[in-house]
Amino acid sequence: MNNHAIGVFDSGVGGITVVKEMMRQLPHETIYYFGDTKRLPYGPRTTEEVKQFTLEVIQFLLQFPLKAIVIACNTATAAALNDVRELVSIPVLGVIEPGARAAIKGTINGEVGIIGTIGTMKSGAYERTLRRIHPEIITHSLACPSFVPLVEDGLRHSSYADELVAETLQPLQGLGMDTLILGCTHYPLLASSIQKAMGERVKLISSAEETASELSTILQYRRMLATKHQKHRFFTTGEVEQFSKLAGDWLGLNIATEQVTLSYANKS
Repeated sequence: MNNHAIGVFDSGVGGITVVKEMMRQLPHETIYYFGDTKRLPYGPRTTEEVKQFTLEVIQFLLQFPLKAIVIACNTATAAALNDVRELVSIPVLGVIEPGARAAIKGTINGEVGIIGTIGTMKSGAYERTLRRIHPEIITHSLACPSFVPLVEDGLRHSSYADELVAETLQPLQGLGMDTLILGCTHYPLLASSIQKAMGERVKLISSAEETASELSTILQYRRMLATKHQKHRFFTTGEVEQFSKLAGDWLGLNIATEQVTLSYANKS
């Protein structure tokens, strides 16, 4: 048994979707969550910038006794997962492989859509992962750079969100996919608008459930499951009040967020 915390990292509040599922499946675990909201969105940034930011946040989290790290950001997973794994000796999970596996389980006709940030779509990480598992899979990909600001600005329940999501997803509507990967951890927070735009026959896939399940399996196999959780901690490089409200609303908790200044936090 191991009561050390699990470090979870995202460019903003989106990774809270993964945290919520972790709390459901692993209620005794302690979570230290870091949202790099001052520098989001990561999607339009270069791979080198995303690597730099990711490694900087991981170094911050490593000051605490951790037993695992979850990179709950698709862009950072695509850019820096292997670099983080080389840096640490504890298990490191990304969200792309779990999301791809969940989509293959969910599709009936073998035709899968993928939406994500510009960086994630450029990387081709989902397509490669899907085809490695299922070589005959048919994919349709679309970058949706406007979705992260919708969430971070607290507009996800607005009529404007419905309109913008429908307009953005128009190129995917009417295609043969029966499954759509929400390839950014912010996107499940827009699931209602996305489902309206795509129609009920398209199954939405979030990596959160599969990622938490994979983490549970790893901790159990290594005999690292916690017996009780300590106090969860939340960190952000951005505005504390907005982060606490958005994260707390999704988790159904009152949370206190600690503001952190990193050496490159002012880079825009």
